[in-house]
Amino acid sequence: MGIKKYRPTTPSLRFTELLTFDELTASKPEKTLLAPYKKSGGRNSSGRMTMRYMGGGHKQRYRIIDFKRDKFDVEGTVMTVEYDPIRTSFISLIEYTDGEKRYILAPNGIKVGQKIISGNNVAPEVGNALPLGSMPLGSIIYNIELYPGRGGALVRSAGTSAQLLSKEEKYAAIKMPSGEIRRILLTCVATIGSVSNPDHGLQSLGKAGRKRWLGRRPRTRPVVMNPVDHPMGGGEGRSSGGHPRSRNGKKSKGLKTRQPKKATSQYIIQRRKGAKGNK
Repeated sequence: MGIKKYRPTTPSLRFTELLTFDELTASKPEKTLLAPYKKSGGRNSSGRMTMRYMGGGHKQRYRIIDFKRDKFDVEGTVMTVEYDPIRTSFISLIEYTDGEKRYILAPNGIKVGQKIISGNNVAPEVGNALPLGSMPLGSIIYNIELYPGRGGALVRSAGTSAQLLSKEEKYAAIKMPSGEIRRILLTCVATIGSVSNPDHGLQSLGKAGRKRWLGRRPRTRPVVMNPVDHPMGGGEGRSSGGHPRSRNGKKSKGLKTRQPKKATSQYIIQRRKGAKGNK
């Protein structure tokens, strides 16, 4: 996958850098695996705006993704590599030998016609899903379960991957993309490889309109607001007024947000680089 730069024939194209989508093999999704995707525009059930800067955008349909990979010991064939408008990574349509079709998060380097399989004793090859206890040390993995049987919850965004460092008793030590080292049960299932579309973060949308197509509205900087609207508002000229803060007055840089007595802290062996306290 590469990044395409455009000749500046218009002002917006001067800064536009987008994906070439060379890896994609299908332009239309599998109809049986689509579901409605209703947008909230940042409003809750009472109609009040609870999340700012959301709204509009192109109409989308949700692709039903198999995060659990629980079709054990049934071989599947990769039929397509497709774009998913709701996530940053690409997805692949898998057709199993019994005729069932499912979407999975596509690993980087997957090819049409490739065979994949899930199971307890399958080969640790790209696209295969197996429990952490069955993987060799040093494996690069993604779509990791946090609780057995609930489906992959960790490492799902474009270009990310984690690494299996060690196994001890009933836990595996996993190095997360953030640098955090965390213990996860050996019975949790993960997929071998890294997530597709690693160039996602290199894009430059080029104009505000393309941002609006994605459903993102213009963001107002707190510094330019009035004091009644934000703690950082007010002042003469460009004066900001103290330490960066959120809308409700909490410091937004350097403040520890993780609860000190959170139950899952016992599973964190080493905090991510830059995390202060709560180790």
